[in-house]
Amino acid sequence: MQQTTVKKKPIIVNDFCITFCNVNGTGSTTANACLMHAIFKMGIPVAGRNIFPSNIKGLPTWFTVRVSKDNYLGRVAEDHILVLANAATAEKDLQYLAPGGIILYDDRLTLPEGYENIPAFPMPIKAIVDEMGIERKLKNYIGNMVCMGILAYLLEIDLKTIHEAFEFHFKKKTETIELNYKAVLIAIEWAKEHLDKSLVPFKIEAMGKTQGYIMTDGNTAASLGTLYGGAQFIAWYPITPASSVIENMNEFIPMLRTDPKTGKMTCAVVQAEDELSAVGMIIGAGWAGLRAMTATSGPGLSLMAEYLGLAYFSEVPIVVWDIQRVGPSTGLPTRTAQCDLLFAANISHGDTQQIILIPGNVNECFEFGWKSFDIAERLQTPVIILSDLDLGMNQWMAEPFQYPDTPMDRGKVLWEEDIERLKTQNIPWGRYLDMDGDNIPYRTVPGNRHVDATYFARGTGHDDFARYSEDPEVWEENLQRLKRKYSQARKLVPGPIMKRNKNASVGIITSGSTFMPTLEAQDELLSHDIPTDYMRIRALPFNQDVIDFIHEHDHSYVIELNRDGQLKKMLTLEAPHLAYKLRQLSHIDGMSLTSKWISRRIREQEEACRDK
Repeated sequence: MQQTTVKKKPIIVNDFCITFCNVNGTGSTTANACLMHAIFKMGIPVAGRNIFPSNIKGLPTWFTVRVSKDNYLGRVAEDHILVLANAATAEKDLQYLAPGGIILYDDRLTLPEGYENIPAFPMPIKAIVDEMGIERKLKNYIGNMVCMGILAYLLEIDLKTIHEAFEFHFKKKTETIELNYKAVLIAIEWAKEHLDKSLVPFKIEAMGKTQGYIMTDGNTAASLGTLYGGAQFIAWYPITPASSVIENMNEFIPMLRTDPKTGKMTCAVVQAEDELSAVGMIIGAGWAGLRAMTATSGPGLSLMAEYLGLAYFSEVPIVVWDIQRVGPSTGLPTRTAQCDLLFAANISHGDTQQIILIPGNVNECFEFGWKSFDIAERLQTPVIILSDLDLGMNQWMAEPFQYPDTPMDRGKVLWEEDIERLKTQNIPWGRYLDMDGDNIPYRTVPGNRHVDATYFARGTGHDDFARYSEDPEVWEENLQRLKRKYSQARKLVPGPIMKRNKNASVGIITSGSTFMPTLEAQDELLSHDIPTDYMRIRALPFNQDVIDFIHEHDHSYVIELNRDGQLKKMLTLEAPHLAYKLRQLSHIDGMSLTSKWISRRIREQEEACRDK
């Protein structure tokens, strides 16, 4: 068997994209992730994106590995190496092959006409697996390792790092590791005999750029950050793409949150009957003084709306992780998006303003996991964290997580001695009384045995002493205090991240995971003599740095993964006098943005401005 004969091309080292096209449930993700980790262990920046169906085994799935010597880890729309194992999608998958790209395909597939002059390598996956004489139920899984071995030979991936990747993924299960590694070695020997490696214009070479880094996903980082932040009670209901946040906790809690003296776990996880029950449970726990959290996605957040109003008006600290997706239902709506900002910012009934944190990388998922509790308890209010599928469920390079460097901030809590001291000084205490002029009242929690610590918790109209009231002046005064309290968050939430270029009059504004293609686009724009300044917003309410950035530039493009430009709308509400300086660049199709899309759209608009 021989691959297509074509002219040799210059070698491209550590700068290409591999996409594996397969079907769900065949174990391809495991092999692809191991390949990615092997490249990472060779010191080369790499990122992996898994595009999968949310409901049915056997539907198409794609896994993309981007290798970038320059540490550009955003999505690219073209594939340099296309690995075809799904006949149902092969013809369409080939449309994304970049000029100069190559094809590897299961030899049971037939390539359509028109690809005779493109390097195409048929792989006898079934034949090699059959010769190994393994169990039938394992054949699909091992077939993926055959494909991995052939790629390893063609790209010159270090076998040692492949074995290390197997050890990491299979948790040192020797028999499993050796079976998979054997398939890789057999495939390599076959490739040496049958394939002409010189026809492959791509190569992997060790770099040393990943030393000291780890690879993990945002949901795992969120789980760890939450536990290191002292979470005591978790309630949830499964939903894509948020489920792994809590599933990871169930794995980590026995290791990290077991009392060494009693042997009992110090954090409880409850799977509720639905999202409504889950958020109700954590509000009860938060009121009782526990650090409480839930994780969901947009459809689940919708169900939580009324309860979040209860937490806002009764001033109960809780944390809600929203791993954003396109919309309701299954299929494409479960893919990545940034569609929940407007909804989350004012979620629930009446005049509410919710504190929002927006991590943009894995390290911030960890950091915001613990920091959100401090903010929630300091301000006695819900904190919503907006991540997304791309950041949450895919693997990213990250620096090792830093243990929280400050003591837990439990906020303004009174205990028996505090209440007794106030009583002896004839200083009244009320649950919603602003005693210090900072718009944040003191609270008591169950366990405080002082007779004056009790109050009736209310989400209804109430006065400073938690007494029921329908007095319009009392209602309005409480609303205004809550608004002033929200403004206090400007000093507590993370400020924006900026990257400036000399003589730039144009700004680019992003939030969340869209920063990855945006930074690459910023460099592309600079190569076209369009210098730009960059700002990544990390929280609501906005602080003054955000407003100053808009003011300092002739205009700024707001890059978003949604249809309507939700972040631009929030910025317009915050600074209506600067709205004319904001330009919306938003797009949503279930895929993360690419740098080429961003830079092309900005170039088009900048060139149009110059032509006027």
